[in-house]
Amino acid sequence: MVSDENSTKIGSYSFPFADERTRTWPLVESPWNVPALLTLYLLMVRYGPKWAARYKPLQLRVPLFCHSLAMGLLNAHICLELFTATRALDYSFSCQPCRVSYSPHEMRIATALWWFYISKILEFADTAFFILRHKWTQLSFLHVYHHSTMLILCWVFVKWKPTGSTFVPAMMNSFVHVIMYGYYALSVLGPRIQKYLWWKRYLTGLQLLQFTIGLLWASQLVIRGCEYGTWISFAGGAYMLPFLFLFGRFYAQNYRVSADTKKVT
Repeated sequence: MVSDENSTKIGSYSFPFADERTRTWPLVESPWNVPALLTLYLLMVRYGPKWAARYKPLQLRVPLFCHSLAMGLLNAHICLELFTATRALDYSFSCQPCRVSYSPHEMRIATALWWFYISKILEFADTAFFILRHKWTQLSFLHVYHHSTMLILCWVFVKWKPTGSTFVPAMMNSFVHVIMYGYYALSVLGPRIQKYLWWKRYLTGLQLLQFTIGLLWASQLVIRGCEYGTWISFAGGAYMLPFLFLFGRFYAQNYRVSADTKKVT
């Protein structure tokens, strides 16, 4: 089987326009990696609570703190790498085509985006902690949908667009996750620290701001016909819509209700 310059061949599979730089990277090459990981994750969500309900809930403060700290540091590294490498290349925030280049800074961007993809696999541990700690209410549709779909989207980015404008949503998301995992790490340190975590609602507000900016940013890519790629820009923008709805509903249910209750009391 012969593939042209605009496609990469993986065994018996050919992916048109896939990026040759990340073709053989771990968990990127085979098209079966994501379905396998996603299946295992959904099986954990489906059957994990039934198994965990047989036992007493675990506290897991030390593992949860270590995981949150490690994820916060990983996201900080990703965010910093994307920022410094794209500044060194004078990348445009509004429109940056994805060019196949093996320059050191371009490869730093691709590597950071690969780690961003891997971080979405590591985030499955968040769900496992909820299950083991019997935090059933946190196993919401929003939580499962978010973790499941982000894995797919990040694989698409690494496979087809590991540089270029991909850095913008990845850098924003990793920055938000630094704050989010910082919150998680502090929240397991006990009541003495938890009383200072009044800013949880603002974390959700920051996530809503991220999705709003992401939607507007992707829209301008499509409108101006940026060479980055209309199909992936349109898909990225459309992906923001359900998150705006789901996170917006979560914010209204959890924070507006509590604010109204305080007014009544």
